[in-house]
Amino acid sequence: MTNLFYYHRLSLAMVGPAGSPLSPWIMPLVPIIGGLLVGFIAHYGSDKIRGHGIPEAIEAILLRGARIDPLVAILKPLSAAIAIGSGGPFGAEGPIIMTGGAFGSLVAQWLHLTDAERTTLLVAGAAAGMSATFAAPMAAILLAVELLLFEWRPRSLIPVAVASIMAGALRISWLGAGPLFPVEMHTAIHLWPTMLVAGPLGILVGFAAAGLSRMMYGFEDAFEHLCGRLRVHWMWWPAIGGIGIGVGGFFFPRGLGVGYDNIAELLRGNAPLGLLLGLLVAKSLMWAFSLSSGTSGGVLAPLLMIGAAIGETLARLAHMSGETQALWALMAMGAMLSGSLGVPLTAILFSLELTHALPALLPLALACTASYLVTSLIMPRSILTEKLSRRGYHLSREYGVDPLETVIVAEVMTELPGSIEDFAMSLLQATLPDIFAYADETCRAVAEEMATTRVMNMPVIDRESGRICGSISAQELLSGRRRAVERESERSRSFQRAPRQDS
Repeated sequence: MTNLFYYHRLSLAMVGPAGSPLSPWIMPLVPIIGGLLVGFIAHYGSDKIRGHGIPEAIEAILLRGARIDPLVAILKPLSAAIAIGSGGPFGAEGPIIMTGGAFGSLVAQWLHLTDAERTTLLVAGAAAGMSATFAAPMAAILLAVELLLFEWRPRSLIPVAVASIMAGALRISWLGAGPLFPVEMHTAIHLWPTMLVAGPLGILVGFAAAGLSRMMYGFEDAFEHLCGRLRVHWMWWPAIGGIGIGVGGFFFPRGLGVGYDNIAELLRGNAPLGLLLGLLVAKSLMWAFSLSSGTSGGVLAPLLMIGAAIGETLARLAHMSGETQALWALMAMGAMLSGSLGVPLTAILFSLELTHALPALLPLALACTASYLVTSLIMPRSILTEKLSRRGYHLSREYGVDPLETVIVAEVMTELPGSIEDFAMSLLQATLPDIFAYADETCRAVAEEMATTRVMNMPVIDRESGRICGSISAQELLSGRRRAVERESERSRSFQRAPRQDS
């Protein structure tokens, strides 16, 4: 699409809009044309192609039983190619994740699988798409766990891992091995001075990540408010966003398109000051304004680029060498991803797979953790889940073991007196022979049984003797929840002073 829009030829050559022979006065019109096409595709094809891609995949998993319209599998990559090829400053990863997820969902629907199985195949397709795009199969697995699966179980993790690994292997066969943005460090990292920088750098990038998220959603609110008052149909919004892209591209052509070449240059160090300022100002505004218009594009590549630009700019201000500038750019790049998406583990591993800069592991991990700390404190939701929240759906950013999984039925049940055990057993056998709980079961298993059978009070059987030994109700299951609350709230001294004895 880039070749078609900017070079007027049919070609698969890897080129960017900045090298186009078009007149500088004509180039700003190209993103508007692309926005018009995306708007028409969304209106007359499927409005599910609008947006980042990842929030839409999450919404499909949680709210639509992991069912995705077959049209999305075709129109999402087409619309993203048009949006990015016409100069849109977006990443391709979000649409690719949505497209891969759509194919996984279609296969699951064709096989008449359950909701949970459809979710697994949807996420497997999404992870495979990311793995093949960035040559980062391990990070794709982690991203699936931190953002899409909402669980860590063998039944879902193994298929997702296999899909991501196979996609990564196919990429090596077809396109060659990574890294996508190699970072060569000819001299050893001065570990402790770099660690002292990594924490403050991560904190600063965390505030920048929060600011970018709020700027983008501020533009989105302005779009909805102004276009609503002027009664402009949302089909025309991507074209309005294209005006912002065209104006920004007129002053800063390298802000057009995905900009992988910009990321590569930043990670080599010694990037020109004009590029750094252009990415920090023009690229940020172009990306936030155009994406808030509802066009089709991802957030990952722009966030990586802006984060790397922050790190290298600070390194230049500190008069650091080229390799140190590249290291700071790498740390800030990972920190931006960690803070804005709320995925610190994915950010660390993804940055390493993109660059193969293993010596930078410790300072990179510290910067990502510091950024995640900041955004966890000042942002109630990530840049991805905020969109779902605006639609009325809340997602927790925390994972934990279900407290009911750690409590045994015998610990919370009501024991029956021995004198009525035989009577209770005969009553059980005569009435509800298949609905009971074992004393050594977890409360979580019983809660699932109650949810399935809608029986809120069950007899409890001793597994060895086969005799009834008590009963358990839904109210008693809450004891496990109370224990979790007590662990979080109660404080006690480990060492207490011995009582004083008078002589």
